[in-house]
Amino acid sequence: MYTLLALILIFSLIIWLIIIYNRFISLKNQVDAAWSDISVQLKRRHDLIPKLVDVVRQYARYEQAVLSRVTTLRTEGQRMESLKKIDLDEAGQLEKSLSEQLGQIKILAESYPDLKASRHFIELQKELSMIEETLQYARRFYNGTVRLLNTRIDTFPDLTVASLFNLKYRQYFQMDITYE
Repeated sequence: MYTLLALILIFSLIIWLIIIYNRFISLKNQVDAAWSDISVQLKRRHDLIPKLVDVVRQYARYEQAVLSRVTTLRTEGQRMESLKKIDLDEAGQLEKSLSEQLGQIKILAESYPDLKASRHFIELQKELSMIEETLQYARRFYNGTVRLLNTRIDTFPDLTVASLFNLKYRQYFQMDITYE
């Protein structure tokens, strides 16, 4: 009788561990997928920047400092994308700086009526705004999923499984986009 009860208890414990572990894996995969969405939007943004810089350069030949900073930040962002392990704080700061410089391009356009009226510039601005809006949604989803994973790692009884399998917290992606 006690042997059967012990076997049922052990079997129940194993099933419980499997269920909790699978929930963690599901959340981990959601976090990875959400980061992939952010990465795609960052790549789209970085791919759009040379087109924007070229259009601005055609009209604003004397504004090389802003264009150089945007190009440098874009290159640094692409370098970061190629790394296997990304520091999200550093990536967030870089993308925030890039957003600020893109905002400077918008301000710059105000000084050049021909640029401001350029159909190509207007289309690029709209596309950039759409990308950045999508990026904000992706960032919110990613951070929400990270919050769920981190909360599960912190709460009992899941924290026992997290400790047992050495599951780690994920880092939030902080990025304030100022360009509109």
